[in-house]
Amino acid sequence: MLKSTLEAFSDKNGQARQTAIAGTVELSNLIPPTVSYESRGNVLLIGEQETITALKSQFSALNSVTLLATEQSAKADMASKGENLYFSSQVKVKGYLGAFEVTCRVGGINSGSASEANAETENTEAFANLAKIAIGRDCFDLVVDMTPEGVVETEIPAPGYYGVGAGKAKLANVVEDLPDMLGTFDKPKYFRLNPDLCAHSSRGVSGCDRCVDACPAGALSSNGHAIEINPYLCQGVGTCATACPTEAISYALPDPDNTQHFVSRLLNRYQQEGGEKPTLLIYGNRDEQYVVNALAKLPSTVIPVALEELATVGIDTWFSALAYGAHQVLLATNTAYIPVTIDRVLSDELSVAQTFLTVLGYKADRIALFDLASAASFKPFDTPLLPTATTSSVERLEGSKREKLFAVLELLYSAAEKKPVRSDVPANAPYGSVECQSDDCTLCMGCVAVCPTRALHAIGDRPGLLFIEEDCVQCGMCEKACPEKVIALKPGLNWNKAERQEARVVYEEEAACCTSCGNPFAPASMVKMLTEKLQGHSQFQGEAIRRLAMCEDCRVRDVFSKIDADPESQLRV
Repeated sequence: MLKSTLEAFSDKNGQARQTAIAGTVELSNLIPPTVSYESRGNVLLIGEQETITALKSQFSALNSVTLLATEQSAKADMASKGENLYFSSQVKVKGYLGAFEVTCRVGGINSGSASEANAETENTEAFANLAKIAIGRDCFDLVVDMTPEGVVETEIPAPGYYGVGAGKAKLANVVEDLPDMLGTFDKPKYFRLNPDLCAHSSRGVSGCDRCVDACPAGALSSNGHAIEINPYLCQGVGTCATACPTEAISYALPDPDNTQHFVSRLLNRYQQEGGEKPTLLIYGNRDEQYVVNALAKLPSTVIPVALEELATVGIDTWFSALAYGAHQVLLATNTAYIPVTIDRVLSDELSVAQTFLTVLGYKADRIALFDLASAASFKPFDTPLLPTATTSSVERLEGSKREKLFAVLELLYSAAEKKPVRSDVPANAPYGSVECQSDDCTLCMGCVAVCPTRALHAIGDRPGLLFIEEDCVQCGMCEKACPEKVIALKPGLNWNKAERQEARVVYEEEAACCTSCGNPFAPASMVKMLTEKLQGHSQFQGEAIRRLAMCEDCRVRDVFSKIDADPESQLRV
């Protein structure tokens, strides 16, 4: 469908677009299966009694059908024998295809009137695993939920769960597809997680949780000290990778690097084929039909880029496209469908992008959401954001997504009419600095110990603290780890590249020199503080207090020299 639409354009730009798309290797997330689901065809129908009883016959091809009514029908004959019908207004469902655990307060009936059902419900009501009661197994394989609100709260339910009543699935499709949901099914493990790059937690201090908040499928969680990804729940949406500021979470295939290289190759090929004024239209695969309809009305300079999900890429890719010569980057969303979480992540990312553009004096809608229904009235930008000479000389950007973004921002800053010194950023954006009330800092290095990016690190040859602003992702762990509470986050962007990349001194002070060997070993203020606090302690009386002014090696030697001279001293407490 998309191919035939593109072929319909015979002008120079249309031909260049078609050649560029056909000649550029497509992005794909298809990787060897690493997760398997096993379904035996045991389905649970949840909803109002009359609705699910009428629906049962349409799933007769499955292994078993269990009915769980959240509301009882007034019609007595609905409680007919052999229905495998249970009642509960308190239902919890968790799991995925082949492994749905359903717990609830249940009352079961096989015959009798509605009044008899009520009596039995009162007598048999108890928390239970419904699958064990109904089919003698630990779990159900499939769940069809007819309740208006939906029992499962996640915006993108796990495979095997069909929220028909809440509008998350169409009944006709479910009736047609469910008979085929028997057997073993493989699914790729979409993401890689590198704990060494993660800014979520360190040494018991909690920090960034952007990825958890960004997952609409409930596949990410924290175990208290690390992020965990449940591959059975993960649907490959990509908002976690987009929201992650350190690339601790990234697509397995295509990786972020190849995604941006794809954009580079596509735009370069388009321009080599004589195409002019390119606009990039990024969309998710499920919106292809809407895009095809819109392309017929859009200028042939609009180049569509299909992704598994729109949120697969973020601000780094958008800005890279502008650096490679795109006049504008459009994000096509089917707003009637897009889950709230995905919409929020995109909006947050877009807010940051447009903030960077506007503070430099550029039009905010150089990167913008695009309503496909407005295709007929679309007006493209006639000029590139950067001078043609600049974009033509931009080589393929390398490095992490953060490094690529800053490289493009530097190009935009150089060409901008407005040159701010520092700009505010939207809430929760991973850019900024830290402030330190140095008078109260003891240089304990607790902040250094938890910093995931080494934005904060020790000077090394003397007591002091260094900070590199470009590496700070505003995770907040340094602020929480500081025992003196003298560190505070300062969100924003410093546009001075040299200042942003330099290791500036946050605080340093004179070193205390060992009273035995004379070597520096600790901040003088820390030795003074410890001496003042411990001088009244029973274990630091007499000669013991002076060891606080010694380095570690000399302190040990001094302890053992005393034991050697007076062995019985170790027996005196």
